[in-house]
This record gives sequence, structure tokens and C-alpha cells, in this order.
Amino acid sequence: MVTLCKPAVAVPEHVITMEETLDLARACHADHPQLPLALRLIGNTGVAKRHIVQPIERTLEHPGFQERNELYEAEAKARVPAVVEEALGNAGLRPADIDMIVYVSCTGFMMPSLTAWMINTMGFPSHTRQMPIAQLGCAAGGAAINRAHDFCTAYPDANVLIVACEFCSLCYQPTDLGVGSLLSNGLFGDAVAAAVVRGRGGSGIALERNNSHLVPDTEDWIAYSVRETGFHFLLDKRVPKTMEPLAPALREIAGAHGWDAGNLDFYIIHAGGPRILDDLSLFLEVPPEAFRFSRATLTEYGNIASAVVLDAVRRLFEEGGQPEGARGILAGFGPGITAEMCLGRWTTAAHPSEPPLAARRIVGYAPRFQHARSRT
Repeated sequence: MVTLCKPAVAVPEHVITMEETLDLARACHADHPQLPLALRLIGNTGVAKRHIVQPIERTLEHPGFQERNELYEAEAKARVPAVVEEALGNAGLRPADIDMIVYVSCTGFMMPSLTAWMINTMGFPSHTRQMPIAQLGCAAGGAAINRAHDFCTAYPDANVLIVACEFCSLCYQPTDLGVGSLLSNGLFGDAVAAAVVRGRGGSGIALERNNSHLVPDTEDWIAYSVRETGFHFLLDKRVPKTMEPLAPALREIAGAHGWDAGNLDFYIIHAGGPRILDDLSLFLEVPPEAFRFSRATLTEYGNIASAVVLDAVRRLFEEGGQPEGARGILAGFGPGITAEMCLGRWTTAAHPSEPPLAARRIVGYAPRFQHARSRT
């Protein structure tokens, strides 16, 4: 039984409220011909506050892509370890028990990936497999869960660590003045999240089926234009309407499993904006309250990209979880337009005792001599 354990989430200490965001838009874009529209769209997001890695005065500056990317790396290395440590503790595991790290981020670039730094500095085995995902945007949180599910299905004794690191504020571009860009400036926030998927044992969501869906001919609806100044976010006005073609994909995966997507016990949905959640509520015929975890993330943190799904799962845990066997769906949406979806049941199974070395040996891996020595 492959289980997604309780995630850990951390947000930076600098905060900007909705009121401050609207005041900044008025001050910085007083002559913008579509300012009233942009203010209305930002106000309708329902984002009460967002957390960012720098004070807003520094965020509004653009020192160049190199300096921004260096800051991304420094902040990731400073903030990821504590979140990972908490996630491992939630799963009852140690770094030595992890077989693969899936690292997702679309707001900075590193090569080698942060996974190499984590293995070298945080006690993960040198044979830990690395899977960085950089180009699925907000959908990458769902993709990370699905790839971890696939890996643990192939190797039932394996454990996978997922890390989502998104500093959206470092992608702010002061020269991007389209309404979509102004809306994005009031919608996205920064966060680091991590969770463990266990091949055996653990409490949380027992993953049973996953799938992906691409909406044809929508490649330019959510995109980056990569320029000398870094990543320029492109958001098409048709994006809020994507739930109409995506809702059938959620119905299809549930139906293939013998479930009704409109009659599940819990829903973990990427909170790209309130229109996404409102439309999905309509098309799946479920009450708005079904998306309360996603709405809470949007209200308190804004759209934190790939970390949204993990934060919504965390909120499900902190509400007290679900009865044993309760059925649910997780879905992340992002560029493509891509949906990454999975189904699972709530389980409260206790952590089993650590299996012996032979049972923990993964196909294709060297024997874990260091792991064995650490227990003697």
C-alpha cells in the first residue's frame, strides 16, 4: 500500500496583504488604461495575504536574472532542510530510508539540481535517485505525487521524498504590464513544502490510481518567455475556463476506478484561483465546501504553484483527517494545459518497524552496507 504521509510546509517571514497589493498597483500603475480591471481581478482572487522571501521594497527591484537566481539558490538551501526534516518525521523515517527525491520548482534554475546538494549535505544515501521536475509549473505538485506512486508501486519497499520549492516573487517583472501579469503580481506567493510517499506503512492517503491529461492546443495559455531578465510569466485570459474540459478527465479517472468524482469524501485541488474552484464545483456537482482546503491555501498564502497540493493535504491532516477508507481525489493543473490526478483512500495504519536490510534492498541498487552499519 503506497501512502502519502503528512506534508510539512513553511512560508517566508515577509508578508504582503491584499490591501497593500492594491495600494501598490495604484501607486505603480496609476496611468495604466486597464488599472480598474486589474484591481477588480486582484480583489476577486480572495487572497488575503501572501508570504515572500524579501521585503516588498526589494522584491519590486530587478537586479538582474543572475542575482535573482543566486538568491533563489541561497534561499532554497536555507529553507528546504527544516521542511524536509519535519516531513521525514511525519513519515517516521530518516534520510537513510529514502530511495528517491523528487524536487519540483519552476521559479529558479540549478544544475545540478538541489537534489545533489541535499544528498551531499543532509545524510541521504549516495545511491538515492534524483528526479528534478522544472517545467510543469503548478501541475508539478501532482506530478511529483504520481511519480512517487509509480516508483513505490514498482519497488514496494521504497520510500520517496517530494520537495516543492517555489519563490514566485523572484519572477516579478516590473516591465510586464499586461492585465494577466498584473493579476499574477497579486496572486502568487512563496513557499517550501515536502512530503514522503511510503511504499509500505504510514498514515495518510493510500494512493490507488493516477493519470495525466493534456488539453489539446493550449500550450500558450500558461507559459514562460525566457529573456535576459529571466522568466516572464504569460497567462492567457482563457485559463480560468479550463475546468470545463478538465472536469471530464477527473470524472474519467474516477469512473475507471469504479468511483463517482462527484461523490467523494475529500478533494485536494490546485488552487490556481477562485474561478478554478468555483467552476470545478459546478462541473463535478459538488458543494463549494468540498474545496475548503484549497480555498484556505489560496486565502492565506496565495497561489504557491507546485506547493499548493501539498499544503492542501497538510490542511486535511490538521483538520483531523478522514474516517478509515474515505475516498478522495488529488489534482494539480499547470502549463500544457496539463492535469495530474490521483485517487486514494484515507488510512490510519501505524508505521511498521523498519524491515531488515534484505527486505529494503531495491532493484538496481547496491546493498545498503552503510544503512546496516548505522543500526549496529
